[in-house]
Amino acid sequence: MAEVGNIAEKYRHLVGVEHTFTAPEEVGRGIIRMFAMAIDDLNPLYVNPEEAARGPYGDLVAPPTLVCETFQYYTGRVDAEGSYADRVRLPLGQEIRASNDYVFHRPVRPSDVITARWKIGDIYEREGRTGHLLFLLVDISYTNQHGELLAENRETMVNRLESPPDQDRAEQ
Repeated sequence: MAEVGNIAEKYRHLVGVEHTFTAPEEVGRGIIRMFAMAIDDLNPLYVNPEEAARGPYGDLVAPPTLVCETFQYYTGRVDAEGSYADRVRLPLGQEIRASNDYVFHRPVRPSDVITARWKIGDIYEREGRTGHLLFLLVDISYTNQHGELLAENRETMVNRLESPPDQDRAEQ
């Protein structure tokens, strides 16, 4: 059962906060090919334009998870760690990406210009085997330039707190 404890309550104002990133250009054939090679999936629909033209989509399409690599759409400032400077970051303990739950609606095409919408869905805390944990759920949707839904992702981030809840470090 999810609980809103003292620490989560301090961050409840983040629930519902949304950030939108739109790519500055089309995805492109090169990125699709490079991503397919990076994940070692050489499906002809991803890497062979001639075979893909004869396939069900009439052109190359991207491996499904390419769309969920949101950093490629971000055009803001990058911080010293190489991450989004304006991302939601809880200054508590060790941050761990716990899970990603994907739903793919349509393939990404080379001509797609993608918009990613991030929304904080929930924040809560629990006691775990390794100590006190703070959970941040982020709902992300990806659309193309026509407003067509490409994919959805629910990402769960966990902060393993270094001190017990009664010694709340959020104030530090």
